[in-house]
Amino acid sequence: MDTEAVRKAPLFAALDDVSAEALLASMTKSRIPRGRVLFEEGEQGDSLYVITDGKVKLGRRSSDGRENLLAVLGMGEILGELSLFDPGARTATATAIADTELVGIAHEAMTDFVRDRPEVAMTMLRALARRLRRTNEALGDLVFTDVPGRVAKALLDLAERFGKQTEDGILVPHDLTQEELAQLVGASRETVNKALADFTSRGWVKLEARAVSLLDVERLQRRAH
Repeated sequence: MDTEAVRKAPLFAALDDVSAEALLASMTKSRIPRGRVLFEEGEQGDSLYVITDGKVKLGRRSSDGRENLLAVLGMGEILGELSLFDPGARTATATAIADTELVGIAHEAMTDFVRDRPEVAMTMLRALARRLRRTNEALGDLVFTDVPGRVAKALLDLAERFGKQTEDGILVPHDLTQEELAQLVGASRETVNKALADFTSRGWVKLEARAVSLLDVERLQRRAH
């Protein structure tokens, strides 16, 4: 188990070394290839996961088959945490969009651990609050921001979390297909592709396979607002 990667998760921020090792000892490591579903929306869930490598998308599907991408999570981030506070049906489907490694812990074991360490619960609540804040911002953007603005904002958010500085700019290996990027923005693939083509022609971005290089962050930040 990659102890260093796990310790980067917000869940462990408030733990001393002894407590962290105790929690790690109760966690189970798993590996899922790109495209594999970790859990489905609606199924009963009682485990929390921490991503130690790779990326996972959280999505919901409507009755007519349309999919909305709620979030893209990477190393150190938590998913399935609602099972700790309210065990029940999963509220989203979690799918690996890159070869991914995780460590998981069952609800009962995590509850026992948190009962003796309330600071861990506070850390998890802060993580939930950040997720909720991001969701609220996304809902506001759907109402008040046009598609190119939402695309610019999504690229900047992905860059902040997954970007790597290069000589040309910031390389963002987001591992999303064009359809998934459109789902994340909440627009059609055609409309999102049109916005990306416009950004490319202006010299703001350079498109790569499942990645994008941000060449003019300042212009993208202006367009995002």
